[in-house]
Amino acid sequence: MPNCLTLKKSNCKNCYKCIRHCPVKAIRFSGNQAHIIGNECILCGHCFVVCPQNAKEIVDGTEKARVLLQSGDPVVVSLAPSFIANYDGVGIESMRKALKKLGFYDVEETAIGATIVKKEYERMLAEESRDIVISSCCHSVNLLIQKYFPSSLQYLADVMSPMQAHCTDIKKRMPEAKTVFIGPCVAKKDEAEYYEGIVDAVLTFEELTKWLDAEGIELEQETDNLPESRARFFPTTGGVLKTMAQNAPGYTYLALDGVENCISALRDIESGKIHKCFIEMSACVGSCIGGPVMEKYHSTSPIKDYITVSDYAGERDFAVEQPDPMYLKKNFSAIEHKFAAPSEIEIMTVLRQMGKFKPSDELNCGSCGYNSCREKAIAIIQGKAEISMCLPFLKDKAESFSDTIVKNTPNGLIVLNENLEVQQINNAARDIMNIRAASDVLGEPVVRILDPTVFIQVKNSGRTVRNQRTYLAEYKKYVEQTVVYDPESHMLVGIMRDITEAEAERDKKTRLNKQTLEVADTVVEKQMRIVQEIASLLGETAAETKIALTKLKESIDDE
Repeated sequence: MPNCLTLKKSNCKNCYKCIRHCPVKAIRFSGNQAHIIGNECILCGHCFVVCPQNAKEIVDGTEKARVLLQSGDPVVVSLAPSFIANYDGVGIESMRKALKKLGFYDVEETAIGATIVKKEYERMLAEESRDIVISSCCHSVNLLIQKYFPSSLQYLADVMSPMQAHCTDIKKRMPEAKTVFIGPCVAKKDEAEYYEGIVDAVLTFEELTKWLDAEGIELEQETDNLPESRARFFPTTGGVLKTMAQNAPGYTYLALDGVENCISALRDIESGKIHKCFIEMSACVGSCIGGPVMEKYHSTSPIKDYITVSDYAGERDFAVEQPDPMYLKKNFSAIEHKFAAPSEIEIMTVLRQMGKFKPSDELNCGSCGYNSCREKAIAIIQGKAEISMCLPFLKDKAESFSDTIVKNTPNGLIVLNENLEVQQINNAARDIMNIRAASDVLGEPVVRILDPTVFIQVKNSGRTVRNQRTYLAEYKKYVEQTVVYDPESHMLVGIMRDITEAEAERDKKTRLNKQTLEVADTVVEKQMRIVQEIASLLGETAAETKIALTKLKESIDDE
């Protein structure tokens, strides 16, 4: 991962927005987290701009600048010309006053270095027999060519960027000075770190704004009108060309912005379709005034920002002492990064794992961030992506899983929308209601097949009805019915458990119990009658015995 970009892992939410917007797909996903691939990244900053969770962070250079200020050496700021678009109505003198309050020795415009660079471009075209020349002002474009189009390195102008040219000029004039570049670019942090000894620290406009706010320093609203400041056009698309003479015989001059357009042009160059051109390339749409750190949370306005820069720029060049070309030389080498190309068998194996068994299954929807399913499969093989990043795959998998549950559950399931129209019905529910096919009722009002009263009650009250025993007279079925309303999906779910057999068994048991009671009552009644008859007979016998014994007693007494 490049040192100037970090990732807050806890904030990454698997939205894949960064990979969708990354022009070179230099982001891999592992463990549900995004990781920037350092040797593939061109530091365009798109992922930083588009991340909805602010999971991408630019490493703050403020502390490094503070240390420089404490060193005792004079620290001079090279201020990117896009500052006028970032700080409305604030000119170079106002910026100088504010930055001096922070402790900086002086502030100069990077546009001075831009003037030096554009003069070198003019010399190259006039004196050297070059076919194609690509401007080297944009570090992201330089990285793009170094990493992805190494065969075009021969066309990349071997010249310092305006930032480097200016800081070199400052140190030539002030040998003890330290330099700090302030601008709207992430890539400049990497450029300063890689090419040591030229730029000692880099701050973004956001970092400067926070520093000024922390110190309670306000920028004064004042601008200047300096005729010798044509290089202030540099941060706009075509701004380099606008400062150049454009009179080299046989050359076509053109400007491109946006990584995608630059990639298309580089492909044309590789194919041999382009010759005798000077091409100004900028990775950001709108060039530097569209940079990733032109105050990220401030709404950019390309036309307004261009007019602001145009009104601030002068008609003539800055007065500069042009150094010898050898002092402006900058060497670029290819940066190897590519993985070995996977075999067709490997690609097809991964495609099948993604549920892509034939070309028509390859939707190429781009939801994963890759342009095609094959590109995604290759990224998976290279360890840059995960199968779960495929939205159609996940959707089909989830639907298949839920369908399996719905289809195989023994309970009847019916789903209604808020208009009480049938949206889904499973086999068990169809069996309960004797419905031949789901298509017979899908989209139809539920009243066609069920009494909607309980659904209406649940929808209106929001309260779930659970295990309500109901007799479906038209189907001669008893069910235990549960109805749930989901306000998020605006759906009503009815779950029916067929208890007809249980009810029949219960009725049978009730009848049996009733019959048993009736038999018991009959037996008891009969037994009571027998007891009564026995008691009656016993009574008569006892009376007769009593009479006989009385007579016997009396007879004995008489004797």
